[in-house]
Amino acid sequence: MAAADYSFDIVSKVNEMEVKNAIDQADKELMNRYDFKGSKAEIIHNKEGIKLIADDEFRMDQLKDIVFSKMLKRGIDARSMEWGKLEQTGAMSVFCKLEMKSGIAQDKAKPLIKQIKDKGLKVNAQIQGDEIRVSSKSKDDLQKTMTFVKGLDLDYPVDFINFR
Repeated sequence: MAAADYSFDIVSKVNEMEVKNAIDQADKELMNRYDFKGSKAEIIHNKEGIKLIADDEFRMDQLKDIVFSKMLKRGIDARSMEWGKLEQTGAMSVFCKLEMKSGIAQDKAKPLIKQIKDKGLKVNAQIQGDEIRVSSKSKDDLQKTMTFVKGLDLDYPVDFINFR
């Protein structure tokens, strides 16, 4: 196999700064919302992830809506968010975890590479950790590949980086 002249990486990453900004905005809205006055509702964002706490399922749904809308406004793809199941805490409240998905898992990368190969573009695609490296002698083929991948209905967001 000949060395490729050009390449780019297909990644699925979440901008952590935008997540933090969205959570900060959601916190501010929560403090100002009249319907949350006097209720136990909070958003905890730390190294372990994001945890939402509320009095009951109804308030939790409202809290999720606030967080979700702030995330979307900050440009975070809905497919990057994975809500955990609602769990009871001992203190008459419920909590829910929000996981931000990042990276392309092997079981998702393989079908994507197959789709790229089946398209018949003169590119070489291979898995590198949680990214896919696409290389080719032709910049045009790489751009056609990007357009093709953008048009696919994937269950995770993709971005293209390291275009060389």
